[in-house]
Amino acid sequence: MQKIAVVAAGGTGGHLFPAQALSEVLISRGWRIVLASDERGAAYAGSFPAEEVIGLSARSFKSGDPIGMMLAGLAIFRGVLQARAAFARIDPAVVIGFGGYPSVPGLLAGITQHRPTVLHEQNAVMGRANRRLAGRVQTVACAFPVLQKAPPQVVSRAVVVGNPVRAEIRALADLPYQPPQADGPIRLLITGGSQGARLLSELVPVAIAQLPEDLRLRLEVQQQTRPESLDMARRVYANANVKAEIAPFFRDMATRLREAHLVIGRSGAGTVCEFAIAGKPSILVPLAVALDDDQGQNAAVMAQAGGAQVAREAQLTVDSLSGALVKLLTNPDRLARMAAGARSLARPDAAERLADLVEATAAQGHLR
Repeated sequence: MQKIAVVAAGGTGGHLFPAQALSEVLISRGWRIVLASDERGAAYAGSFPAEEVIGLSARSFKSGDPIGMMLAGLAIFRGVLQARAAFARIDPAVVIGFGGYPSVPGLLAGITQHRPTVLHEQNAVMGRANRRLAGRVQTVACAFPVLQKAPPQVVSRAVVVGNPVRAEIRALADLPYQPPQADGPIRLLITGGSQGARLLSELVPVAIAQLPEDLRLRLEVQQQTRPESLDMARRVYANANVKAEIAPFFRDMATRLREAHLVIGRSGAGTVCEFAIAGKPSILVPLAVALDDDQGQNAAVMAQAGGAQVAREAQLTVDSLSGALVKLLTNPDRLARMAAGARSLARPDAAERLADLVEATAAQGHLR
């Protein structure tokens, strides 16, 4: 009989995308996949490669909010009971959690039923949910060689596997970086991100418009922009004679990333790992309100490898970004060095590495 793996994930694409990449590898190895998520995540899991989706009660809370904490505790308790009942029916060989509060009931159910459990942390800072559960699971995997805010005993046994990415992104790992040629086009990609995207949507076009004319005329800009900022961005680029394609969302991101000479974007874990696998130099703008400054720490890992410049929101201005772009876009050798630095962090086989850990953990059997 085929073994069943329960993947506990939800909330954001940052948790669901690596969970999906792992699931696809496990399916190719003969596993059956069940997704355990919160009720909202389960409703939007149509493309997830699971034969069954279990919607569990779950809820987040803010520190210092006793009522919210109580309600969250009750919701998670109810979700654990739901998961335990489902697991008794399907008998999974392993439960894998990807962080965020939607993963908590499923992972707790696996722990309390003494099933083999694996936890994967996508960020350089271990998230709150994972911190609470990491000491109770059998195997801990992480994306970066840095794992801040994790208990020391967890750090000592965590296995660095990278962040599983989509197949089309992984395919970029073998393509060499080609810096812009003298007097040739310079392709600049700006990814907005789903959170705090207005800053990039509105500041980047104005900064590019301030570039010297000879540089502006070489630019080919592709920018993800919030819908309410589209007209403004198009107007600014047109007035500056900058060739630009602007849209709220690009479906063919792998193709655009492959062709880019420089990328500007947020520094969520998935974004940073995709830039590393593609071997692209970047200017990273961490989301200032991100909990535990996880985006800032992700960006710091990339910067320390030489693959990115970090622009903190508090110091980011039109003038500072314009100046940084001039220095980078007029120095192809530096761009090539940054590309090599970014690629030094790449783990394109992250999904396979994580699948190996999952299978090894499952092979240990139930804990008694």
